[in-house]
Amino acid sequence: MERKSLPLRVVNFNAAGIDVGSRSHLVAVDQNKDNVRTFGIYTKDHEELIKHLQNHGISSVAMESTGSYWQTLFNALQKAGFTVLLVGGSQTKNVQGRKTDVIDCIWIQKLHSLGLLSGSFLLSDALQELRTYYYHRQHLIEQISKYTHKMQKSLRLMNIRLDVAIRDITGKSGLAIIDAILSGSRDPQYLASLADIRMKKSKQEIADSLQGWWRDELLFELSAAREFYKLYEKALVACDSVIESALQKSAPSDSDSLPGSEMKNINKQKSKNAPDFNVSFLARQYFKTDLFAISGISYSTVLCLLTTMGNDIHKFPSGKSFASWLRLVPNNKVSGGRIISSRTPSGKSYLASALRQAANSIGNQKNHELSPFFKRIAYKKGRITAITATARKLAVIIWNMITKRTPYKKDQVKETDQKSKSVVLRQVERRIDALKLSHDELKALFTRASLLTS
Repeated sequence: MERKSLPLRVVNFNAAGIDVGSRSHLVAVDQNKDNVRTFGIYTKDHEELIKHLQNHGISSVAMESTGSYWQTLFNALQKAGFTVLLVGGSQTKNVQGRKTDVIDCIWIQKLHSLGLLSGSFLLSDALQELRTYYYHRQHLIEQISKYTHKMQKSLRLMNIRLDVAIRDITGKSGLAIIDAILSGSRDPQYLASLADIRMKKSKQEIADSLQGWWRDELLFELSAAREFYKLYEKALVACDSVIESALQKSAPSDSDSLPGSEMKNINKQKSKNAPDFNVSFLARQYFKTDLFAISGISYSTVLCLLTTMGNDIHKFPSGKSFASWLRLVPNNKVSGGRIISSRTPSGKSYLASALRQAANSIGNQKNHELSPFFKRIAYKKGRITAITATARKLAVIIWNMITKRTPYKKDQVKETDQKSKSVVLRQVERRIDALKLSHDELKALFTRASLLTS
C-alpha cells in the first residue's frame, strides 16, 4: 500500500525570524544562512533592521522573548507596521543539530513560516504603564521591609527588645520611640511614655524592653536605616499618587456605579502598606462588580489585579484559561495513560502571588465558605498545594465576576462544597458496606469518630 506524504505547508510566506540578544539581534528572512544579518541594539540599529525587513518584503516577524531585551525592538517593529509574534522559549528550543545563534533565528523563521508558533499574551499599552508603576511599588515595599528588619537587628544587638514589647516597631508608637532614641533620649520610662495608651503591654514592660547597651556603631546603623525607611515611605506615597492618576485617566468612560443592591460599605481593615487612595471605588469603575465581597481579598490584591490585568481579563475565553495563564493549574504530563508529572509551571507572577496570599488568609479563617475546600486539599496534599488550589479557585471566581458582571455568590460556593461533601459521604458508605461490619464494630467506629471530633 502506497503511503501518501503529508508535507508541511507554508502559511506565512513573508515571514522573518529574530533571535533576540542582549548585545545584538540576528535576523533570518529565509532558510539561507548567507542571508542572516546581525544588527545592534541601539535605535539607529533598529531603524536599519526595519529597512532590511522592508527591502525583503517581510510582513510578519516572530521573535523569542528573552528577559526584557525584546521590548524595545517589539515596539519599534509594531510601530513600523509589522505583524509581530512574541513566542516563549519552550516553542523554539527543539532546534536540530548544533545550537548557534544563526541556526536559532533560521529555526524561528522556519517554524513561523509554517504556522507552528503561537504568540504570547500581551497587555495593552495602558496596562503596561500601570504594571510598571506597580512593579516599582512592590520594589519600594521590599526596601521598606528590608530597612525595617535592619532597624530591628540594630536594636536587638543592643538588647533593646522593642520588637517584643511592640508588635510593629514601624507603627506610630515604635517610630516615636526610635526617633527619641536617635535624638539622644536614653531614659526607659520616658521612652515608654511615648507609646500609645492602647498598647497591650504595660508601660513598665515596654520600659523594661528599652534597657540595653548603647553602642555608637549600632546607633549609627539604626539612624541610617531610619533615614532610608523615611525615604522609601515618601517614595511609596508618591508612587501611589501616580498610580491613582493613571487609573483615573484610563478608567472606562461608561463607568456607572453599581446597582443599589450591590453597593455595600467596605469595612476591610487596611494592611501596613495598603494603597492610600480609594481602591474600592476605582475597582467598581473598572469591573462593575464588588470584588471585596470575597472575604480574604485585600486592597493590595485588588490593586494588583487593577494594575497588572485590568479589563484585559476579558481576553481570556474562560476562567480556567485565566488560571492557567497565572500558572495556578497543574501541568499534567501524560504518558502511556498515566500522569508522570503534575507540577505547577514555574514562573513569577505578581497577581498569582497576590492570590496565593489571599488563599493563605482564607486557610487561616474558620468560617470562610472556601475553608472546607482548603482543609480538604491540605489534608490530602499539604498546605502549599492547598494554597495554590484555592488561589486557582479564586482566579476562576474573579474571572466570572468580572466578565459576567455578577456579584459574589457566597451561597453557591457553599452549595458546591456541600455537593463535594455528599460525594465523599457516599464513598464512605460504600466502603463501610464492602467491609460488612457488625453492629458492635459500627458502634465502636462511630464512638471513635465522635471522640476525634470532640
